[in-house]
Amino acid sequence: MRNLIIIILFFAFAKAYSQQDSKQVYKKRVLETTEIDFLTSYYGQDGDNAAVSGGIGTEELNDFTTTFVVSIPLNDDDVLTIDAGISAYTSASSSNVDPFDDGPADPFQASSGASAGDVWSSISGSYSHSSNDRNSIVNANLSIANEYDYFSLGFGGSYTKLFNEKNTELSISANVFLDSWTTIYPTELRPFGNGGNGLNNDLFTQNTITGNQNYTPIFNEFSDTGRNSYSVGLGFSQILTKNIQGSLSLDVIQQEGLLSTPFQRVYFADIDNSFIDHFHLAEAIEQLPDSRFKIAIGGRLNWYLNEKISLRTFYRYYFDDWGITSHTASIEVPIKLSSKFTIYPSYRFYNQTKADYFRPYETALSTETYYTSDYDLSQYSANQFGLGVSYTDIFTKTRLWNYGIKSIDLRFFQYDRNTTFSSGIITAGIKFVRD
Repeated sequence: MRNLIIIILFFAFAKAYSQQDSKQVYKKRVLETTEIDFLTSYYGQDGDNAAVSGGIGTEELNDFTTTFVVSIPLNDDDVLTIDAGISAYTSASSSNVDPFDDGPADPFQASSGASAGDVWSSISGSYSHSSNDRNSIVNANLSIANEYDYFSLGFGGSYTKLFNEKNTELSISANVFLDSWTTIYPTELRPFGNGGNGLNNDLFTQNTITGNQNYTPIFNEFSDTGRNSYSVGLGFSQILTKNIQGSLSLDVIQQEGLLSTPFQRVYFADIDNSFIDHFHLAEAIEQLPDSRFKIAIGGRLNWYLNEKISLRTFYRYYFDDWGITSHTASIEVPIKLSSKFTIYPSYRFYNQTKADYFRPYETALSTETYYTSDYDLSQYSANQFGLGVSYTDIFTKTRLWNYGIKSIDLRFFQYDRNTTFSSGIITAGIKFVRD
């Protein structure tokens, strides 16, 4: 009997040890193999309320963007992700920073100046570590972005904790962006800046000023060209039933520094107009406070109706200390057509109040401290309709070199405000998985 007990205990210990060792050896990796996402998009917009020309003029812009995202498993627990993108755009609106360089100037016509187009580039990296039980995830990130008049350095991190057999998730994140402007002012204001010669400049001696010929704008160059942004985010997600998942989020953002855009013109109601050709000469540039506090509160509810149809809903309430409040509501209905194809019809509604400092064209007063004619800060509502289709091959049978194609995604969105502004974007993405 004694020997039988010893044998039973021996095999019980051996089984427990082998199970423990098996867990150590065969622990599921966070990411099984290297994944590459290729993303590209084409965006176009138009309208008649360009901030560059003080709330009037063309808002036409076209942009083509390409991005690569590479996720690399470093070991069972750690993943390194590199995200690199480049964006090239042409803008009839921003070309009118200098509207006097090729023929009659007109806010509704594009100029061929240097600001008519540019290239934006960015690169970011993130590192994530998951605990052995996969209930804790730590993430750190670093990013750099550059444009002809803007440079941004960002860094931050997040911590995620899963509870209740992974049915409950809590997360906290924090990010910092340190940005700097290369201040570019409207052409007609530059002679009135530091070291300028005012109306003796060639722009005015070689062109005829009509209207108020005693052109004397209100203009001082910005002394601080930095902008810092600090954000903290909180998230809570809960699986409510086997078919329903809900989440809540809170984002708090503080911005400090140069929050005005240096090349956006403003025109006053109490100053007589001056023109060259058909272009109204700037009477000032946008002036906004050097701080802004924002809060956004959001919620999602995803409902799996059946094996064919799901509902994804979202709502967000936003407010800031510039006087803007907004509401965003959206719904997406993934419809599974087959084991590989899914379509994604969607709708999004947005509504906001105007900022305290927004003034339409020629309504600001020169005695005011802050003013802007940027219609992004005006009161408006907008509707966005979207349709997408995705192809998924979990077995990655289609191959390109040593990579299998895991999914292909194509989407289109049409966005319209109750102003003259409208835009459309086409996006495409392919996910590759390495053998």
